[in-house]
Amino acid sequence: MNEKNSLGLNLCFKDKNNPLELFKEWFEAAKKSEINDANAAALGTVDKNSHPSVRVVLLKDFDNDGFVFYTNLKSEKSESIKNNPNVSLCFHWKSLLRQIRISGIASQISDNKADKYFRSRSYASKIGAWASDQSSILKNRQDLHNLIKKFENKFSDQNNISRPKYWSGWVLKPKEIEFWLAGENRIHERLKYFKRDNNWEKFLLYP
Repeated sequence: MNEKNSLGLNLCFKDKNNPLELFKEWFEAAKKSEINDANAAALGTVDKNSHPSVRVVLLKDFDNDGFVFYTNLKSEKSESIKNNPNVSLCFHWKSLLRQIRISGIASQISDNKADKYFRSRSYASKIGAWASDQSSILKNRQDLHNLIKKFENKFSDQNNISRPKYWSGWVLKPKEIEFWLAGENRIHERLKYFKRDNNWEKFLLYP
């Protein structure tokens, strides 16, 4: 019989008052078990016409301030966030039969933080950030390759390439975080944290 926590859930839910601590433990477990990209999450946004959109982004950092991902500030996702900062992330780790859903408010990170992360990227990724007019129409692939070559010539010094002003990051400050574990006969286990007045409350959900 599986061991249970104080709420009667599988012991993997622990007994944490801060969901960020539980996220860290589940994330570390996922990095060991997933084939690749344990930091991949589905990002949900809504545009100015109230049309929803979902795409996968890569989590690059997280702490008590929120969950950080990077992108072109002119991309569809960024334009949607500027219009409506209420966004959601969903991590699904099939190897663990676990899922985490996060919702909250997104805001742009500081230039200093964006610069620091940009410097850690590979040269090719930096060039790609300069060359890609993300989400706009591309007439043919050769146009993209020409732009890549253009910026490779411009930034021939691989150790001295600046961050484009239109490329940065967003941080999702969570209001709700739900942890989900698959159960037999779809009797799943769900634990939800809700932030109220800077304090986290937690409760169980029906499957």
